[in-house]
Amino acid sequence: MCKNTIKEISILIIEDEIILALGLQETLKFFGYSVSGIETSMQGVKKHLEKSYPTLAIVDIKLKGLNNGIEIAKYLWQIKKIPIIFLTSYSDEMTIQKTLACEPYAYLIKPCKDAELHTTIQTSLNKHNYFFKNKDVIRNETKYIYLENNIKFHKSKAILYKNNEPIKLTRNETKILELLSDYPKESVSFERISTYIWRESIYDLGRLRTLIYRLKQKVGIEIIDSVFESGYRLKVQ
Repeated sequence: MCKNTIKEISILIIEDEIILALGLQETLKFFGYSVSGIETSMQGVKKHLEKSYPTLAIVDIKLKGLNNGIEIAKYLWQIKKIPIIFLTSYSDEMTIQKTLACEPYAYLIKPCKDAELHTTIQTSLNKHNYFFKNKDVIRNETKYIYLENNIKFHKSKAILYKNNEPIKLTRNETKILELLSDYPKESVSFERISTYIWRESIYDLGRLRTLIYRLKQKVGIEIIDSVFESGYRLKVQ
C-alpha cells in the first residue's frame, strides 16, 4: 500500500476547464485527499510551489493559449520530482510520445470514473515511493552526487557533468543515474533498476548490462559498480 495516508496526500490540479477542475477537486476531497490548488499556467505553478509542495500532480495535456501541460509536467518531474498523472482527451500515439520526457505514472482519459481516479492515484504513489524513498533530498535543487574523476550528477536537474561540462545522456541513461543517486552508498537490485527504467515486471540482465556499458563508453570511465549477484551502485567519492 501507499505509505502516505489519504489525508497526507496533497494533489495539485492543472486544468483550465474550470467546471472540470472543480468537479475533480470535489471528487478528490470525497476520497479524503487534500487539494493543494488548481493552476492553469507555468507561472501559476511556480508561484504555487513557493508555498506548497504537492505529493502528486494531475495535469491536463492540452491547455488553452500559450500554456502547455506537457511543459508544465516536465518542470514538475525533472526539477521537482513530483509524480505526474496525465488527464487528457487525446490518446493518440504522437501525443503519448511527447509526454515521455515527463515520465508519467499514468494516463486518464476524460471523462474518467471516480473509482479509476482513486485507484490510479494510489498505484502511482506506490510506484513513486518505491523508487524515491528519500524525496526530501530531491527537493534540494543544489544537491550534487560527486563521483570520481571530477564527475558529478545534479540530482534535481538530472544532469551529469564531467569537468563541469554537461554530458548528453539518453533517457534511459538518465533514469538509471536518477535512481542510483537516490541511494548513493547502497546497492540497488537489478530487478528494481530494470522495472524503473522499462516499467516491465520481468527484467533482462543482459539489456541492463548493455545500458551500463554504453554509459561507461560515453563517460570514459566506470561510474557504476556492479555488486556481485546483487545490483549496481554509484562510485561516489
